[in-house]
Order: sequence, then structure tokens, then C-alpha cells
Amino acid sequence: MPRLPSATRREFLKTGACLGLCLLVDRSGALARADAEGTAEFHPNAYIRITRENHVEFSVTRCEMGQGVRTLLPILLAEELAVDPRTVRLLQPATLPEFRDIRLRTSGSGSASSTWIPLRRAAASAREMLLRAAAERWGVAPGECRAEDGKVLHSASGRQLTYGALAAAAAGLPVPDPKEVPLKSKDFRLIGGRHRRLDGVDLATGRAQYGLDVRLPGMKYAVIAKPPSFGATAKSWSTDAAKRIPGVRDVVPVSSGYAPGVAVTADTVWAALKARSALEVAWTPGPGATFSSDEHYRKLRQATREEGFIVRHDERPSSDVHGVFEASYEWPYQVHAPLEPMNCTARVKDGRCEIWAPTQAPEEAQQKAAKLLGLPPSDVTVRVMLMGGGFGRRLFTDYVQEAVEIARAVHYPVQLLWTREDDMRYGHFNPASFSRFVAKLGPDKRPVALLHRCASSDLSIYPPSSPPTAKSYAEDWCPWGGYDNPYNFGDLTVDYSPVASPVPTGPWRSVEYPGTVFGRECFIDELAGNAGWDPIDLRLDLLKPSEVVALGAELRIDRRRLVRVLEAARDISDWSKPLPTKPGVRRGRGISSNVYHGETHMAQVAEVSVDAGNRLTVDRILCVLDLGQPLNLLGIEGQVESAVTWGLTAVLKGGVQFAKGQSLSANFNDAEVVRIGEAPEVAVHVLGSSARPSGLGEQPVPLVAPAIANAIFAATGNRLRRLPIRAEDLRSA
Repeated sequence: MPRLPSATRREFLKTGACLGLCLLVDRSGALARADAEGTAEFHPNAYIRITRENHVEFSVTRCEMGQGVRTLLPILLAEELAVDPRTVRLLQPATLPEFRDIRLRTSGSGSASSTWIPLRRAAASAREMLLRAAAERWGVAPGECRAEDGKVLHSASGRQLTYGALAAAAAGLPVPDPKEVPLKSKDFRLIGGRHRRLDGVDLATGRAQYGLDVRLPGMKYAVIAKPPSFGATAKSWSTDAAKRIPGVRDVVPVSSGYAPGVAVTADTVWAALKARSALEVAWTPGPGATFSSDEHYRKLRQATREEGFIVRHDERPSSDVHGVFEASYEWPYQVHAPLEPMNCTARVKDGRCEIWAPTQAPEEAQQKAAKLLGLPPSDVTVRVMLMGGGFGRRLFTDYVQEAVEIARAVHYPVQLLWTREDDMRYGHFNPASFSRFVAKLGPDKRPVALLHRCASSDLSIYPPSSPPTAKSYAEDWCPWGGYDNPYNFGDLTVDYSPVASPVPTGPWRSVEYPGTVFGRECFIDELAGNAGWDPIDLRLDLLKPSEVVALGAELRIDRRRLVRVLEAARDISDWSKPLPTKPGVRRGRGISSNVYHGETHMAQVAEVSVDAGNRLTVDRILCVLDLGQPLNLLGIEGQVESAVTWGLTAVLKGGVQFAKGQSLSANFNDAEVVRIGEAPEVAVHVLGSSARPSGLGEQPVPLVAPAIANAIFAATGNRLRRLPIRAEDLRSA
């Protein structure tokens, strides 16, 4: 998929969140001294503030959308600062000057990996300043002092001082070079433990504030009438009819966002919704009015029959070819459907703009609002609210721009609300992805060459700065799961064919990986079955030689770590033992594995049952992972359980159909999600490691579909090559 103007789209999604973290502290001490002169607070960097009343505050520089970042990041800070994270007050930064050089964007499952060193250095720098302040007060060497539970202790004399008592003195000291301060490397007090959510009580009791909870004096509610098909524009509407409804204030055309339309503001949400229906908008059809997903899928299938952009070619041909094995796999469009629909509150007044938004991209929201209003970004403040789910949907700020455009027109604060139907139909979607695999076979039917042709649509929210090329796609590691195929096929060719459509497309939990990994891992199982190999044994054989494979300057595939994960999955799952039998029920196990961006190594084993009525039950999913140094085991388990449920929804109930230029999914009755009674047991096994932590929010998702599909084959003899699963897929072969 195409590059951004200054960085690849993959870099923007994956590593953009860590840019700017190098400026962690004010080395001159000016920030600390300014606070000291005014309030006697200790504020050595943007993340930590300690008052003389001994209140410790942490600024959480990532956005919380259910992934637990408001627990994870404080644990990193508290580990080095030697405080109890449960006693710390958590603050959510806004786009203020204090955080100008720190990324607040949250994407690419990068919160752990991008903050692992910088946050600990920031906390360690603060700790060293407090130790020095205490040592100077007592007239002892700093090495004789230690930090513990929010205090500095001098063991020889038994003296101790709270951090608050040292705040003013520490604030007057120069900030040490963060690269020179000592960090813990083992014997962690908090890291690697099992920690409940620090904000769990607020979430459970309703005290947590989401975007929809914002209330401002004089605020009105807004909804937008959106077009009936892609690219349609409003030709006329009945303002008078809308304004006859009590409580309606204004009718405003809106041109920003994915789908321009007509907004209504009112004193209540109900009045705004009634007025929207009364607008009777006449629409001019656009170029996407006839779009059909069925026709698009035909184009994708055809594209996999033709050569596209060759992004990877490992040329080690075998002269001993005795046959060819081929299969194709189809991944449909997917919708995000977060529980909290899109919303944003905006106030434009006196040359300034304030925004309250559940967004993953506050800097982008600030920049685009400033451009829309013709203001410098410094005059736009974005306050990040808790999100009822993000999944990549809230990386695009279309709904923020809409709210700002309306607020500018009406001159009072506006809270824009999307209905569930708006949210299902007018966001961006995970693009459909079709893969065709052609393997050349040796005399023992083992694969000796592989051609992987992938066809999909580029992510439209990241338009290219120049026409894409094979080189630009390869630099983006596109297609994910194809370009970074971890297996050794000898002669490997991966090509990618972009197929345009009017459907807005963008990041979805694990972005490009689900479709390609579904196909790749199912195809390897088919190869194993064709050759009479055990599926795990073939994977292990294809990972020889067990080495680190370099794909360009940045991407490394460590086959040794994936071998370790697969071997552990085999042992933990009792792979060689048959599943317990049930009368009238066919049972099976399936395996899948992946390396996500060269970092998180994972395998999943699914256990399924199919009864006489061809009803499928996913009994258990085992997830074995190596994600480097574990940080919070409870958080890891929660992330895996969430991601497995997300992936299972796509397998059992997912897929979006389009007809006449519009999504046919409008609410949870036709875009269902997995319910509690359908959820399997999820077993999580974390392999120990001292490597740098890697991400987990998205990484389990791509493995769910192939593990289940391979388990269904083991139970029924049927191969699944498209999703979602249908009843006819479950009949015995």
C-alpha cells in the first residue's frame, strides 16, 4: 500500500507513536525551576509531577480505548520511581505546548515497545534527582540513599523523607542525562506481575468520562444526514420543515469527512434526529452509486490470476519439481463497530478552538481542525476522552472535522453524534483481501517453491504522494503476512495487485494481516495434508535453517523464536493426543502461527466440535506467545481474550456486503458479534523473555481464522477458503 509523503504508511501505523519521545526532559532544569518558583512542585519532565503535599501525578501519553494503557504506562513509571501505581493520579494530556514534542497518537500496538525505555528513563531521572536532594539535605553521598514506596531512605541513620518533602529541593537541581541514569534490568518489583486495571473502579461505577459524557454551557447536539451511496452530494433540503420541530436551532451543510451531508443542531438529541428525518434531502448520485461487493470480489479474484507488483522474490529455484498444488482464499470487507459510535464536542470562539474527542490521533485532529479554521495549530486544543473501542477506526478524524465545521457555523458549542447506523455505514472499512497460492512440489510432495498473489485495496485514508511502485509497496512490507512470510520455501515470489473501489478503507485491528495469514496458514495445512505431514512438523521443517532472516534494513524474522513458540504449542496442547470424543460430535484441532512485524511471535491451537446438525462450537483456543519482556500478565491475558473474540466474530459472523453504493449492514442485528455463550475458553501461555517488549493489541487476531478453519478440516474433512463460515461448510466431506 502506498507511502505517506514523509514516511511509509506502515511506519505511520506502527512506529509513528514513538516519534518525539526522545525529548523527555528539560535538561536545563528550566521546567522544574519554573514550577519550583511558582508552586514548589517537582516537574522534571512532561510525565511526572510531585507536589509538596506528596501527590504524585503521571501523564499517560497514550489514548485509552480499552487496551489498558492507563495501567501499563504507569507501571513502567512507577517501577523506576519506586512508588505504588495505585496511589498515583493519572492525567490525560491534551495537545498543549508541554507535550508538543511527545507523540500522543496511539496506533500499531506500539504503546509498550515505544515507551519501554523512554518512560523508565524519565522516571529514573526523577528518582535520581530526589535521591540527590535528600543526600544534600542530610550531607551524605547519594549512593547511601535509596528510593522506596514514595520516600527516600538513609539506612545507616534511619532517616527518611517523602518525595513531597523533597519536591522543592529536587526542582532546583539540573536534570540528568536520561541516557546515563541506571535502569533496572531484572528483579522487577512491578514489571512482569499481575496488575488489575488502575482505572477499573471508575470504569465499573460510571465515573469514567467518555466522549459522550462531555457537557458544556450552552452546548447543542448535532446529527448529520449522510448520503445514500458513495460519492453522492446533497442537492436540496427542507430547512423550514426541520426548523418547525421544537428545539431545533440550525441547519448547516457539512463538506468535511468521508460523506458530506447536512447537519441539524438542536437542544436535544431526539429533536435533532426528528429534524434530520424532516430535511427530505435530495441527493445527486456520485461515481460510487452502483458499487457492489460481489462485482468487486470478482475483480479481486481476477487480479490474483495476473502478475502484480512483485514485492519479494527469494530466488533459490529447485530443479526437481514433480507437481503443483494450488488454492485460493477470500477475506471479506469488515466493519469496526465499536460500542461507542463516533462523536466529538467542539467550541469555536474568539479565534480559538477547543475539541473534546475520543480519538487515537489527537495531533492529526489538531492539525486538520487548524487547517479547516485557518488557525495556527497552537490555537486549537484537543482533549482526548476515553474511547468505547478504537480498533483503528478512530485513527481518522473525519468526525472531528465535522464537529468543528458545524461549531464554526453556529457559534455555540456542539456535540456531534453519530447513530449506530451512521457508524456502521460511513466510517472506513477493512478492505477485502484475496490470496492465491501456487506451490511447486518436490518428489516427496514437500513444497520447493511458492507463488503468493494477493489482491486488495490500498488504505484510502493514507493516499499516496506519488504513484505506487513495487519498491514502495516493499518498503511498506505490503502485503503484511505475505511480504514477511517467515517460512523458507526456497523460491518465494510475493506480488500485490491493488484494486480500486469507492469504499473508504483504513486500519482495522491488525490491518492487512488477517486475510493474508488466513490464506497462508490454511494453505500450509493443505500442503501438509497433501504430503502426509503433520501440520506442525511441516511448519518446523519450513523454518529451517532456524536463523534470523533480514528483509531490508528494518525487518528481521527470527525463525528461532517462532520454532520455540510452535514447539511449546505442540507440548502444551497435547497435540499428539486425540481429543476426548463425544457421541454424535466430530472434533478437531488446528494450528496457525505468525510473526507480526518481526516482533511478536505467536501460535494458536483451536479445538472445535461439530454436531450432527452441523452446528459449530469453538471449544478452546490456546495462544502461545513470545512478546519479549512481559509487562503485565493480567493485561496480556485480557488483550489476547479480546483479540480472539474479535477474530472469532470475523470468522463466524463477519463480512460486509455492499450494493448500490452502500453497506448493507446498519446495526448489530445484521452485523452480529460473538456473544458470551459463544465464546470459547481462551488459554494464554507467555514464554519468558528479556527481549524488548512488543505489541499485543492486534497480534492475536490474524491467527484465529486459520486455526479454526484448520480445526474444522480435522473434524469434518472440509477445507474452508472463504469467510464467514456457513452451515454447508461443516458437512462431512
